[in-house]
Amino acid sequence: MSSGDLKNAKRDVRRRVLAARDAMDAGARARAGAEVTTRVLALPEIEKASTVLAFSSFGSELPMLPMIEALVARDVLVGLPVITGTEIEARTWRPGEATTATSFGAEEPADGMAIEPWSIDVILTPAVAVDRAGRRVGYGGGFYDRFLPHTRKDALRVAVVLAEQLVHEDLPAGAFDLRVDAIVTPEEVIRCAR
Repeated sequence: MSSGDLKNAKRDVRRRVLAARDAMDAGARARAGAEVTTRVLALPEIEKASTVLAFSSFGSELPMLPMIEALVARDVLVGLPVITGTEIEARTWRPGEATTATSFGAEEPADGMAIEPWSIDVILTPAVAVDRAGRRVGYGGGFYDRFLPHTRKDALRVAVVLAEQLVHEDLPAGAFDLRVDAIVTPEEVIRCAR
């Protein structure tokens, strides 16, 4: 598949999945988010984690704040990504601390301390769509594909998504697209071979 065909295929997936996600009722999204939070918190890797990189949800994404609050209540050091040019940097954040809005709607820590990528035990990754093999289609910036190689090989990469975002066909992917190790939906936890 040429790079142009790959971009077009990903754009088509984004359009289709985002339309389905956007159509979801806000109450149903909150209930689904609570189910995902319960499943994530029960992961053995989360139970052992001392540092977790989460993300700030925006728009019709899965609500992440309850999950972050639960992790902080367990004394887990939680970071959020901060965009610096074409890269992301992990910075500490606790609910109630100041944030700044990104151009696309997510919030970033206004302050916070830098977290070394190698110190992160679990990376909760956003995705527009994910398939059962762990291929993910994000928003098209490639930020996580550039960040993940800087993390430890044993750090667990987890896509946390609504059921509407788990697709049943193989997603288009290039050699630079990195897979996740696990997918958590409201209904299930899927383990993937890296």
